[in-house]
Amino acid sequence: MTTVVIAGAGPTGLTLACGLARQGVAVRVIDRAERFPAGSRGKTLNPRSLEVLADLGLGERLAAAGRTHLPFRKYFDGEFVNETEPFAGARATGTTPYPASLWLPQTRVERLLRERLAEHGVRVELATELVDLRQDGAGVEVRLADGGRIAAEYLVACDGGRSTVRKLLGIPFVGDGDPEPVMVCGDVEVEGLDPAAWHQWFGPRGAFMLCPFPGTRRWQLQSSPETDADGRPVAPSLESFQRLAALHTGRADLRLGNATWLSTWRVNVRMAERFREGRVLLAGDCAHVHPTAGGLGMNTGIQDAWNLAWKLGHVLRGFAAPGLLDTYQEERLPVAAWTLGVTSAGMAAVTAGISTPGTGVEAGRVGELTGLAVSYRGSSLAVDRAGEDPAADVPAGAVRAGDRAPDSRYHGPDGAPARLFDRFAGDHFTLLGLGPGVRPGPDGLPGHVRPVAIDDPDGAVRRAYGITGEALVLVRPDNHIALTARPDDHETVLGYLAGLGR
Repeated sequence: MTTVVIAGAGPTGLTLACGLARQGVAVRVIDRAERFPAGSRGKTLNPRSLEVLADLGLGERLAAAGRTHLPFRKYFDGEFVNETEPFAGARATGTTPYPASLWLPQTRVERLLRERLAEHGVRVELATELVDLRQDGAGVEVRLADGGRIAAEYLVACDGGRSTVRKLLGIPFVGDGDPEPVMVCGDVEVEGLDPAAWHQWFGPRGAFMLCPFPGTRRWQLQSSPETDADGRPVAPSLESFQRLAALHTGRADLRLGNATWLSTWRVNVRMAERFREGRVLLAGDCAHVHPTAGGLGMNTGIQDAWNLAWKLGHVLRGFAAPGLLDTYQEERLPVAAWTLGVTSAGMAAVTAGISTPGTGVEAGRVGELTGLAVSYRGSSLAVDRAGEDPAADVPAGAVRAGDRAPDSRYHGPDGAPARLFDRFAGDHFTLLGLGPGVRPGPDGLPGHVRPVAIDDPDGAVRRAYGITGEALVLVRPDNHIALTARPDDHETVLGYLAGLGR
């Protein structure tokens, strides 16, 4: 029997599938589409998503395919105003290997994820449409449009904002949206424009933007819609795009051609009332949709999958009780709610900025959008002994249980340089023993926990974690801190691991 069925082969479903497949979980990925999408759609991976995908083995491939620095060349009412580069000063540090977003069309991200998934022996099943489901305490039966059925232990819905699975479950999708499109989109070829920058024209007639993709002739077009004589939006087409280009840029020499993706975008701000119904879980756009400002759509879905993959895998492998899956909603629903809020505020800022010369889409960056600050402090999985026992000699630094575990360089047992992220990579917990002589590997430590002793003579690792003395730090498979404890408190570590999901 298939262990997990994933409905939807976008970035969320593919990230989840890779995370499960590398744990040896039998997974099937189904998608109703007859062919893989050709449109660029999302176009940036934020630093946290880059860490996630690097852990899955895609770091070098992504770096070779995308670009990390892209100037924003801004115009107002057709005239050049200024040029800025949001990540111009971003540099890798010891704790943050990916300081800037990577510009890469979603189609390319999906292709790399499919290639990685195929290396685990799993391929996406196209033209495979889920039309119904049944579940009980033992599993889920997925029913397909062609009459076929798939029996599985769990189903994860990654099938987008119009999710069939969410509707079948009757889970409310709470929020609102605009009935008419506020933007038309497309992939086009462009003649007469410098591909070294993202060109953004704002003005009294709205916005028109052309973003290049490296290594191709393709550009992504985003624009306020053209309207007809009655004020109704005109459907996107190459001819309409050409008229919009002339209207907003004032240039007769700018030629568009070979439009391969035509789409409209409506403002939708909605979130599922719950992310789990028995043995069915929701992730990505199926669970939440929001404005494009800040580029969080693809990233939030990838990070949903990252949170869920290790939990589902550890339950299925017997390392944790099924109750662990309840922490997926506990941790990710607040992140989704925050995302809806910050992207709505960002969209409002961009809309207001259209009438201000020199404003570009960076006006939508009204919050911390790298993903690195997302924390699960307060989660039932975040245990900070410093908070439980103020009198105890335990770490109480800037990084606490629930936070992303920083990277850091250190010297391994053989004296060779090493990085924490290299030790974290995989589907295991990591137990760090920080300080000279701290023994991270107590008797009875489960096999899915990797002990790492770090003498840290120069204190670099402890500074990264805000720790002044010696400590044990347990890091989850998704690289968030599970537990901090005194250097000799192995009992608390073992108790934490034994109690997962119970």
